[in-house]
Amino acid sequence: MDSDLTLDGNLTLDGNAAAGVLAEVFVSECTTAMTRCDACGAVEMVGALKAYVQAPGTVLRCRHCESVLLRVVRGAGSCWVDVRGLTWMQFNVATPGRSSGADAV
Repeated sequence: MDSDLTLDGNLTLDGNAAAGVLAEVFVSECTTAMTRCDACGAVEMVGALKAYVQAPGTVLRCRHCESVLLRVVRGAGSCWVDVRGLTWMQFNVATPGRSSGADAV
């Protein structure tokens, strides 16, 4: 892990420092994650989006304006995820000492 001290005294690390939080988020139940369409602003759960699965990959579209929100393509031992159509994606994650049920933030 590389680290640098910036001119303002803040310690910056390379992306490996985010491994724990990313692993926590991306193993979550994704269909209940909330999304915001960058085009129309609609907020929906992933499970409520329109899914097209017969393309070369999986495409999720906004059910309000039909904009492409998320693309997933697998191949050659890799997986590519394109989320350019989303303003944000909110996952429910377990907090220490609490269950990972619906009450988790």
